Amino acid sequence: MSELEQYYRVLELEPGATFDEVTQAYKDLAFVWHPDRLPKDNTRLQEKAQKKLQDINEAREKLRLSKIKYQKLHHEAPPAHKQPTQKTHQPPKQNPDLSGKDFSRANLQGRDLSGRNLSYANLCGANLSDTFMHKANLTGANLSEANLFRANLLLADLREANLRGANLIGADLSGADLRGANLTGARIRSGDRLLVKLIGANLVGAIMPDGKIYE
Repeated sequence: MSELEQYYRVLELEPGATFDEVTQAYKDLAFVWHPDRLPKDNTRLQEKAQKKLQDINEAREKLRLSKIKYQKLHHEAPPAHKQPTQKTHQPPKQNPDLSGKDFSRANLQGRDLSGRNLSYANLCGANLSDTFMHKANLTGANLSEANLFRANLLLADLREANLRGANLIGADLSGADLRGANLTGARIRSGDRLLVKLIGANLVGAIMPDGKIYE
């Protein structure tokens, strides 16, 4: 079995599945295996859930890169029976810099913003549910009242970000940098149950939902 076939298997898909199918499979499995859905006192299940989430994150990312690479090769390679025409060299397209952009109240549900620069962007009240923002730069971004339900913010940079009143239920903030972020009034619990994944997150100096500063 090839490496890519193994990644499809991790997501419980058949090889060759579309990226939309990969994304949906990831969302389904991330929801099922979220550690906060499992008993806190069951160490074995908690460790298994964390391993599962690491595996499905890796599988989705590898398959995403594979699809992008295939599309570029398929689009740029000249037909075998023709001589390639000479073209002016153009640099590869880069993700546009979205720093400081105004996305207030925008519907970005399910969008893939992984690795994008959204520093100081205005995302006030935006719908970011199920959005992928793995390793996104959200330094100083305004996310007040934003809906981040089940958003993937793994390893995101959220230093000094405004998360006042944001809905973080089901969000994955594992490894995120939240130093100095303002989470006053953010929704992270259902009763006494924490429903946000914060494994390895840096919360030094962050203002927590209850107004206390994390030390």
